Amino acid sequence: MRYSEMDRDGLLREKERLSGEYEAYRSRGLKLDLSRGKPAADQLDLSMDLLNAPLTAEECVADGFDCRNYGCPWGLPSMRRFFGELLGIPAEQIVIGGNSSLALMYGTISRGMLFGLADSPAPWASEPDRKWLCPAPGYDRHFAVTEKMGFELIPVDMTSEGPDMDQVEELAKDPAVKGMWCVPKYANPTGITYSTATCRRLAAMKTGAPDFTVMWDNAYAVHDLFDEGDELPNIFALAKEYGTENRFICFTSTSKITFPGAGVSMMAASTANLDAAKKYLAVETIGYDKLNQLRHLKFLKDTDGVKEQMKRHKALLEGKFRVLEETLERDLGGLGVAEWTHPKGGYFVSLDLPDNCAKRTSELAKDAGVTLTPAGATFPYGRDPRDRNLRLAPTCCKIEDLENAASILTIAARLAAIARLL
Repeated sequence: MRYSEMDRDGLLREKERLSGEYEAYRSRGLKLDLSRGKPAADQLDLSMDLLNAPLTAEECVADGFDCRNYGCPWGLPSMRRFFGELLGIPAEQIVIGGNSSLALMYGTISRGMLFGLADSPAPWASEPDRKWLCPAPGYDRHFAVTEKMGFELIPVDMTSEGPDMDQVEELAKDPAVKGMWCVPKYANPTGITYSTATCRRLAAMKTGAPDFTVMWDNAYAVHDLFDEGDELPNIFALAKEYGTENRFICFTSTSKITFPGAGVSMMAASTANLDAAKKYLAVETIGYDKLNQLRHLKFLKDTDGVKEQMKRHKALLEGKFRVLEETLERDLGGLGVAEWTHPKGGYFVSLDLPDNCAKRTSELAKDAGVTLTPAGATFPYGRDPRDRNLRLAPTCCKIEDLENAASILTIAARLAAIARLL
């Protein structure tokens, strides 16, 4: 029965029953974590051959470069081709970074602030009224970058096809709106993939700012959980149709393919944007770690090699997502107190509770030994206007721990919902 259909006595009985279950878990002193989307140790073990295959002096020479030395600032040509084939982007539109795509994103926003991008009439820092669109729920680290740079963060509702494009198109008419964040495939945290219609509207829309920039963080490009994953349109191909190639700057990395702390990142953009960036990248670095690029090429080899590696990840992850899904359905299904996403890939499930219940659910879960991403973190400034969304990250838990963590979460959610109704 839906909680909203229960009378007060029925809700009090349900509260008493759940409180008993809650205290039983709480007394066990568990320490469980559903807060961050990190690979578990068994996933990291999949890439140990990266470290176990030493390179000879001869093997350290690739593409005409001695990878032990300075130089090759845009990355090994073979590494650029590797990402190009993986994502369907010409290699000449790609530069290779270090281990962190977030660092490349931060650098891009920083260059916009200090110097402007290819189509900027002036550096962004010279414009006191600057704004940035933030599809929400979204990725807290994205929001933090533009917040630290002094942008006003404007939330945009997420739909099952991506950001609400009616809102985006209206907001983008404002010349002060300089861009937006996007995680277009298996979005963090909703797990949805942008539809062709959404991508086309992003490429075609009119913007008030001539340098409106979409930060296209394709972090989960190959991270399917099922044999049939989602397909994401090629945003550069669409942009070319509308003459908006300068609008999109794409990022990804091998972080959740190999090692998050020691992967290879890349940035792809139009020729004009890359030329503008290279002027400053050439001052920033003489070149990133080419030996790590070489190790990754030797280990992953090509797109087929990536697909095989991701099948191994999938085999370790799908059971965890299944346990979380089954627990949510068993404990919250039909009660009218929760909705959650059913992603085909990525690292997260997004849980929506009744208004004003997320913080209380998080507090109760923490007191019983389960750490969650702070309520509100998936919204700009850490403020969920309805206090209802929680991001769940099942990947780093052992599957036997996940069963306990998910059960505690659902008990906490039901107790919070009952408290609101009472």
